[in-house]
Amino acid sequence: MSAQILVQGRLVGTEDFLLAAPADRDNRAFEARLTWLNQLGEVLPRALLAGLQLPPLMLGSSGGGRFLAILPDEERANLAAAFLTRANTVLADATAGLVRVVWSVTENLGDWTVVRKRLSEGMRGSLRPVVSAEGYFEPAAAITASADAIPRNLRDAAAIAFSFDYPALIAVPDADTDPAIPRWDLGGHASIASISMARHAARNGDIPATPKELALRSSGAKLWGVLRGEIDDYGTRIRRAASVEEHVSLSMTYQQFLAGEIELLCSKADYFRHVTVLEAGSADFALFGSWDALAGFARELERVFARFADENLKDLPGAEAKTMTMALSLAEPATPLARVWEASTRDLSVAKSSDKDCFYILDHVLEWKQWKDAAELKDALVQLNEEFRGGRHFLAQLRNLYRKVESPDPDGTGDERLMARAARFQRRFSGVANRREREFHKLRANLMKEMTGRRSRGKLRLKPEGLVALEWARLLED
Repeated sequence: MSAQILVQGRLVGTEDFLLAAPADRDNRAFEARLTWLNQLGEVLPRALLAGLQLPPLMLGSSGGGRFLAILPDEERANLAAAFLTRANTVLADATAGLVRVVWSVTENLGDWTVVRKRLSEGMRGSLRPVVSAEGYFEPAAAITASADAIPRNLRDAAAIAFSFDYPALIAVPDADTDPAIPRWDLGGHASIASISMARHAARNGDIPATPKELALRSSGAKLWGVLRGEIDDYGTRIRRAASVEEHVSLSMTYQQFLAGEIELLCSKADYFRHVTVLEAGSADFALFGSWDALAGFARELERVFARFADENLKDLPGAEAKTMTMALSLAEPATPLARVWEASTRDLSVAKSSDKDCFYILDHVLEWKQWKDAAELKDALVQLNEEFRGGRHFLAQLRNLYRKVESPDPDGTGDERLMARAARFQRRFSGVANRREREFHKLRANLMKEMTGRRSRGKLRLKPEGLVALEWARLLED
């Protein structure tokens, strides 16, 4: 009996395709491309198995533009290579050569760590450019891609079909679609005949709301943003799997958590009309929506994931893949989605390079405990400002004053002067307290304590969560 064959595949070139014209300025085109890429990553391996007349249970894992399939023999592996090569031909036409699928193949023999290493080395070989190929040293063509080949009706589709005759490999089937063409239901619980994906979209009537419309639904400043997140050291955790079964189980566990919990949170009243899901893979996710709703969404998702890790991952050694890092990038209403996506990619990289288990927001990287403290401090600031009628100028001027305290001062002579100004500035508002002056002073003293840190080498250091809370409260007052 021949050994099983493992096929590992991955979509590459997706970032360049997402940012190529016209998606760089057309939000609908950008959303259509991202939705297409997410669904293609799920459908392609299932269509491969259907084309090889193999049961869907042979699919090990899929999502996030990656998949792992199990084939019974070498003959099917050769047919799989022909299938994926044909798929690349269609992808080249649909994306102007930007997106392609790369894959590696190996026998499922020996220890899983050795098998996984062979798959990884084969994948690196597929990604490595062939310098002997014809035209390798020719000038690169300008990055352009037509949006006509990418269907724009995939987000709300009830089912999806696959065919090499489709311009983009997948399309929404209709009454005239050939019954022999493989298709899968979208949404609901994952099963042999369906694909479970997080697809919630805040609506404006019968169509998804635009970023500008979601910005107008935000409290305070009319801004929107993109929230990106990744599970820390997910790749390390997957590489530590002792068998292909454990690899598949871990991958499916994380994917089902992200898809299920994100969809569940989006159904809550605070987020239903304010948040739209862009993607949710095995280890990462992205949403856009009203900036204030996304800030609360990040805090809630981290809390749920921490509980999930405590209850379901406690038997796994080490801290890998038990924490989550996120970044929230804000934008003006008219900013194209592609530009904010670029910014969110950069901001998430800043957060991950700074630390793990943290959150990048308002130009600061905070630990999750600091973010919770910032949220509580923000509530206290808003309460003080509302009850004692400080006005939005109070928060703006206080924020600028504390930024001056935080600015570099080589000899440290400005610290005392600036802190004295801060004290005088806050005393100006004590006169409005009237009968509740004692409560006012108590709130003010608590804020000063929470926002200012200890001195280090004679320099006053402000807590980053204090500055974030000030900026957050100011945006809510705008």
